[in-house]
Amino acid sequence: MSATPSTSTSTTSALALALAEQFRTVLGTADWELFRSLLTDDATWTLPGSNRISGEARGADAVVERIRLIAGYGVNFELQRVLVSRDNFALSLHNTAERDGLVLDEYLATVCFVRDGRIGAIETYLSDVPGMDAFFV
Repeated sequence: MSATPSTSTSTTSALALALAEQFRTVLGTADWELFRSLLTDDATWTLPGSNRISGEARGADAVVERIRLIAGYGVNFELQRVLVSRDNFALSLHNTAERDGLVLDEYLATVCFVRDGRIGAIETYLSDVPGMDAFFV
């Protein structure tokens, strides 16, 4: 029995890795046009909590606006790992920021679901939802 992945599996894994690398570039450069190009028009992004950035952003423009808003709070996106599945990918991040005596120190996994060669949905898992709620009040 061969452990070699099929061509289609290798191709989809390579696509997920390429999208992950482009997402990594976005985090380092704040290239919002590049980020928009990675998304399907109907992309969604779901974040837990009850604060200004929580809930579901629907549509590519809303997803881009969310990451712009987060970056506008001075958040430092420290990418720790890129994780790739057969079809999708996740970014392991450590986000930090300080604003008006409030401190954000959050570990998160941002899971990106790929559809039609682009990111169709994003779901973020957080280590400290109450801390995020306090920071993004």
